[in-house]
Amino acid sequence: MKPAPFTLHSPSTLDETLEVLEELGDDAKVLAGGQSLIPMLNMRLAAPAHLVDVNGVRELATVSASASGVRVGALARHTQVLRDAGAAAAVPLLPQALSLVAHPVVRNRGTTVGSLVHADPSGEMTAVLALLGGSLELRSRTRTRTVGADAFFLGPLEADLQPGELAVSATFPALPPRSGTAFREVARRHGDYAVCGVAAAVTLDAAGRVERAAVSYISMTPTPVVVDATDAVSGRLWDAADWAAAARSCGDAVDPEPDLHASAAYRRHLGTVLTRQALSEAAAHARTATDAPLETAGGAA
Repeated sequence: MKPAPFTLHSPSTLDETLEVLEELGDDAKVLAGGQSLIPMLNMRLAAPAHLVDVNGVRELATVSASASGVRVGALARHTQVLRDAGAAAAVPLLPQALSLVAHPVVRNRGTTVGSLVHADPSGEMTAVLALLGGSLELRSRTRTRTVGADAFFLGPLEADLQPGELAVSATFPALPPRSGTAFREVARRHGDYAVCGVAAAVTLDAAGRVERAAVSYISMTPTPVVVDATDAVSGRLWDAADWAAAARSCGDAVDPEPDLHASAAYRRHLGTVLTRQALSEAAAHARTATDAPLETAGGAA
C-alpha cells in the first residue's frame, strides 16, 4: 500500500521546526527515523496532512554522557547511542537494551527518542526510561517542559506530547555506585517484538548486600510498569539472595494482557523466569561494578 497524500516540510533548524509545528498543529507528524511511522503511513493507520522531516536539524543528533546520566538528542540513532562508550559507561542498561532492538538495519535508522514518543508497549526503551526514572524534554515555540517517564506514557501508542511540541531529548539518569543492570527478553523470532521483556536494576551496599532491586516490563501492560523487588532480598548478600522469590513477588504485581502471540498465563510465566534471570545478572554486574572487595555468601570475596 501507499500512504495517503501529504505535504512534506524539511526545516533545517530547531527554531524553524518549532515554528512549522506551531503553524500545523494536529495536522502534522514528525519524521525522524521513520521505522514506526512509515509502515503506519503505508498501511493507512496514520494519515497526517503534513510530515515534518527533522533529519536536517543536525543539532538534535547528539549523545552526551556524564556522571549523572546520558542525554540523547531527538535525531540520535539507536546505533549511535549503542556505540557511544561514554553512554555505555554511565548507563550500561542502554546498550544492554539497544542491542535487542529489532535488527541492525532498523537500529541504523531508528531514533531512540522516536521510539519513546511512539510509546509502543513492546519497545525496549520505554522500560529503560521507566526503570531509571528518566524524562523527556518537550519543546514548543513558546515553552519547554520536562515530563517524567511515569507521566509521559499514557497508553498503547499514546504519549503526553501536545500539538506543536517536539521531543528534543531524553535523559537517562545514572544509577548509584555499586549498581548493576540487565535486560532479558523472549521473542518468537530474532528481532521480532518481545513476547515479554524485563529490565532489571540492583544496587548493593559496601558489604555486597542488596540495598535495592527493581524491574520494569515490556509487552506485559499497556504502559511501562516498575515493580520494586527489594523486600524479598533486602540485606541479603548478592549471591545468596532469593531471586526466585523476588521474581514471584514481581509476577504477582503485574497483570499481563493476552494477545495472538501469548496467553496471559504464559506471559506471567515468562515474566517470572526472565525476572529471576535479569535480577541475578544485574546483581552480578553490581558486584563487579564496585571498586572495593565485597563479601560473598561463602565469606570475603
